[in-house]
Amino acid sequence: MRRETLALLCDPVHGEPLEFVAYPRPALRSIANGSEYPMVHGIPIFAAQAAVVGANAHYQKLYDRIALVYDLANAFSFCLRSGGEKQYRADILRELEVRHGDRVIEISCGTGRNLLFLNRSYSRLELYGLDLSLGMLRVCQRACRREGAEIRLFQGLAEALPFRDHTFDVVFHVGGINFFTDPARAMQEMIRIAKPGTKVVVVDETERKVRSTYERVPFVRRWFQDRREPVEIPIHAVPKMVEDVRVQELDGGNMYCLTFRKPRGADD
Repeated sequence: MRRETLALLCDPVHGEPLEFVAYPRPALRSIANGSEYPMVHGIPIFAAQAAVVGANAHYQKLYDRIALVYDLANAFSFCLRSGGEKQYRADILRELEVRHGDRVIEISCGTGRNLLFLNRSYSRLELYGLDLSLGMLRVCQRACRREGAEIRLFQGLAEALPFRDHTFDVVFHVGGINFFTDPARAMQEMIRIAKPGTKVVVVDETERKVRSTYERVPFVRRWFQDRREPVEIPIHAVPKMVEDVRVQELDGGNMYCLTFRKPRGADD
């Protein structure tokens, strides 16, 4: 692992600095308390299976199972859209304030399609992706190799990010927060790792999309049909300290986009 990448990381539980150890197996270890986080296929594992509970555990199993066919299913869906995948991703990501050379992270990056889109659109970006599903990250890893893209990948919880405070120029999330175990905590974590003044972008499916698609698609529908509450835009989970909170619908009402800004001079 590169030294500059290691310098951005911390123990997601205690916030302590980490060091890389190669033996007896590659891992990241807390300098303060000795906690170790293994690396699998070069990807640091910050959320052991035993630590994943509630809705997170439920959907981690789903996405690990569908990882190999996920992009194929999406490709079929994009064939039915008038603008196709390129236009869809451009519309979803247009709210990002990206500049050439920025350090960018997507929380719940899945197979990395958004990050690869950004890699093609900007130069000298420092790209990071975190997801709870190792299966999805492995698909992303292979796609990066095919395209010659460098995206630094991490497995972990959105509610306990393994990054130091005020680290990223761009922080965004597309798809997933509707079904997180603790959406409010995930929002707080995104704000914590963003640099002061950063605009945070959160995008996910509306209730209309979940009902019309996920609850009808064979195999995946059983994972969504027993949910207790309908999807709501999580404005209530946005901390009061943020600025410029805005909400809009995208993709013909199938997606919502929630944006807010971390105050300049923020210490938390």
